[in-house]
Amino acid sequence: MSLARIVCVVWCAICASFATAHEFWIEAERYQVAPGESLVARFKNGEDFEGVSLAYFDRRSARFDLIRNADKRALSPRTGNNPALDTPATGSGLVVAVHETTPSFVTYKTWDKFQTFADHKDFDGWRVQHDALFFPAPPFKERYTRHAKALFAVGDGLGADARAGLLTEFVALTNPYAPGFDGTMRVRLHYGDTLRTAAQVEVFDRAPDGTVTVSLYRTDNDGVARIPVTQGHDYLFDAVVLEPSPADAGAVWDTYWAALTFAVPAR
Repeated sequence: MSLARIVCVVWCAICASFATAHEFWIEAERYQVAPGESLVARFKNGEDFEGVSLAYFDRRSARFDLIRNADKRALSPRTGNNPALDTPATGSGLVVAVHETTPSFVTYKTWDKFQTFADHKDFDGWRVQHDALFFPAPPFKERYTRHAKALFAVGDGLGADARAGLLTEFVALTNPYAPGFDGTMRVRLHYGDTLRTAAQVEVFDRAPDGTVTVSLYRTDNDGVARIPVTQGHDYLFDAVVLEPSPADAGAVWDTYWAALTFAVPAR
């Protein structure tokens, strides 16, 4: 078996072990860099803003881009690269890394296991819908995809985030690296062509000493969540959509995970 094949098998095993109710995000070594330095970041999968670092594999990636001022550059790392992102930063401004995975599957063997997941991610009424659609009793499958963004400041870090075309995504309405940032992060949560109103946003706040606190917020009628943040801390925002799968999907439920990571400068 080739080395690439062995690494891929290990990667898939790790993903399977971390699949249920675990977050996926892009974690930078440094969210602020000078022009000419490297943007370096890893794909992470885990809980409470701690997890394993995953290598890049083309067949596990639907897209991987860097966006600055509407200029999009597709990234094509070598198979097995870890960190997945390691590229020179050119120019100055806000740079957004965007990654979307291909679908993966997880099997739920008990009602309780899926209920725990549903409670965590705020999926009210799923069991009634499950029965109404004549979905099977356990074991049944969930199909999931990840839709992650990370905000980097190159040089002055000025600029604005915008829709990147992910199925579900956070759009940062405020720039945490801007000089006038007021300490409240405003994000709009999208799902397809609609805004996600009254949606749960799980916020992971990591202090400089590594301590992580978790809190829950909810979007308003405009799909916007307003979240106070602290200087010198790193953040992961997470929100998940649950939908019945199409008949030919090989699963009964689809979940679409949106993630946004960034740091707030210590001024």
